[in-house]
Amino acid sequence: MYFSTDTATTPLAKIPEGDLKDKWSNFKTQARLVSPNNRKNYRILVIGTGLSGASAAASLAELGYQVTSFCFQDSPRRAHSVAAQGGVNAMKNYKNDGDSVFRMFYDTLKGGDFRSREANVYRLAECSASLIDQAVAQGVPFAREYSGYLSNRSFGGVQVSRTFYARGQTGQQLLLGAYQAMMRQVHLGKVTCYSRHEMLDLVTENGVAKGILVRNLDTGEISRHGAHAVVLATGGFGKIYYLSTLAMGCNGSAIWRAHKKGAWASCPSWTQIHPTCLPQSGNHQSKLTLMSESLRNDGRIWTPRVKNENRKPQDIPEEDRDYYLERRYPSFGNLAPRDIASRAAKERIDAGHGVGPLKNAVYLDFKDAIANQGKETIVKKYGNLFTMYEKITGINAYEQPMMISPAAHFSMGGLWVDYELSSSISGLYVIGEANFSDHGANRLGANSLLQACVDGYYILPQTLPHYLAQLSKSEKPDTNTAAFEESENQMRTQLRELCQINGSKTVDHFHRELGKILYDKCGLSRTEKGLTAAIEAIRSLRQEFYQDLKIPQNENGINEELEKAGRVADYLEIGELMCIDALSREESCGAHFREEYQTADGEAKRNDRDYAFISCWKSGDPSPVLIKEPLHFEFTKPTERSYK
Repeated sequence: MYFSTDTATTPLAKIPEGDLKDKWSNFKTQARLVSPNNRKNYRILVIGTGLSGASAAASLAELGYQVTSFCFQDSPRRAHSVAAQGGVNAMKNYKNDGDSVFRMFYDTLKGGDFRSREANVYRLAECSASLIDQAVAQGVPFAREYSGYLSNRSFGGVQVSRTFYARGQTGQQLLLGAYQAMMRQVHLGKVTCYSRHEMLDLVTENGVAKGILVRNLDTGEISRHGAHAVVLATGGFGKIYYLSTLAMGCNGSAIWRAHKKGAWASCPSWTQIHPTCLPQSGNHQSKLTLMSESLRNDGRIWTPRVKNENRKPQDIPEEDRDYYLERRYPSFGNLAPRDIASRAAKERIDAGHGVGPLKNAVYLDFKDAIANQGKETIVKKYGNLFTMYEKITGINAYEQPMMISPAAHFSMGGLWVDYELSSSISGLYVIGEANFSDHGANRLGANSLLQACVDGYYILPQTLPHYLAQLSKSEKPDTNTAAFEESENQMRTQLRELCQINGSKTVDHFHRELGKILYDKCGLSRTEKGLTAAIEAIRSLRQEFYQDLKIPQNENGINEELEKAGRVADYLEIGELMCIDALSREESCGAHFREEYQTADGEAKRNDRDYAFISCWKSGDPSPVLIKEPLHFEFTKPTERSYK
């Protein structure tokens, strides 16, 4: 057995009492507060400067707390939130098409296959409207109608238009707004910002977070930072697949090192494969390029009806085209949720209907949209995406279809948090993609930017003071303790040992091999046999990593290979837990598709009787320990997740 189960422990989610629509108001009404003149006495560390980290740092500093911010990029503006393209969801009902807070809540809950807390998801929908007003006030240039009203489009898994967008640069524009808000606080002396610094370890004393260790990536210097609370806003671990839509620097090390200090990991196997990415073109690639899901509003996805078709797409007549999403899911068509659209594309490719040089893609065609709306309208909506596509592929997508393929993208799993965004370690808060909180087993498009902003701007500034107000007034951050000393010695030893292996294989070799194992065995579909084989293969690869790794023997100064080695060492452990988590859940739900559990027509078969819980994993010796948080549906009834 790869894990054990703790049936005596029940996670305390701290969900407020009251009706669904009143829970967040009830919490804010009853929460303890910190007096304005006392806030300057509390220091908070925020790790990460993406949308969740920058918004949290700016908001907490605006309230009067002393904030220290860290990022490993050369500028906070380089955080990966900048890469998000298609939009951010919010319940405004500008289109008068029947949207409401409850509908948005239900769409998100259903999109996650009823594997998230009702209260958290409703709060996300409830806070969404305020975000758009705030972003506009910050100067985010959302698209507008001719009349001046903000424009909306739709995303997968919904039948209304609630996605606000800035062409295909929504993440960049929102991040600039959050960055400017944070830099204002830097100028005022309320935020101290450390770029090119990577978190090495979380320091705890008696189960309470006391600070972190960071490494200066330019000098190799390790420094200690103490605080009253630590906030992890470090994004997801989708780069574990090696080929993914994420930047090379993205990693899961911060949350994993917190996990090893006692923070529960939650549902790590729930990882999203995005349906609209550029296909792999060869073994030379280290990442894949995301094409916004918004393209599915107007583009039609199809494959040739004939296997191994060699005709050019423009030469294939309509009767020889299979618009398979429209055929299989007529109610939602090309806007089926991401997990369903990705699996459907894989099924067509595996069946021999793939296109492109490697026969590993499907077509995304704008022929009909251009004929009906005119090229100028399509340029206005998606122009920068078409330009990016042509720059990378050399193909003019106005004249012939794009080629797209599924690729690893987002982590629904992460560190477990309660309703207040607190981890199982007192004083450690986790926001944005780093936590598991809102998306269940599958994230609906355009909810990522929403969760990051809502966590940072609205939720954490209310819940973190509730914790700080309960601390003793005499507590002061202190880095000259045995806990900090022990942690620093461990980190220095780990870095030294990695440098001394002196083997023959690069870090990228091990990362690439791990990615292949996970994509094949714990990717779009999983089986018991495949997951068992993957666990053993990862263990063997990890053993080889510590015997045959080759990196420059330089602990000081710039050493990118040493940085990557530490991250891949963590990935090798995260990957094993991903497979164990997938093996433990004997059902199909959302992005977790176990081939043994599917309907007669190949759809996911959920098991609410036995698996309506959040998987919480505690680090254990010799194997991880599963703790179950039961999911209670008081205001909705889990139904079959059908988009047909």
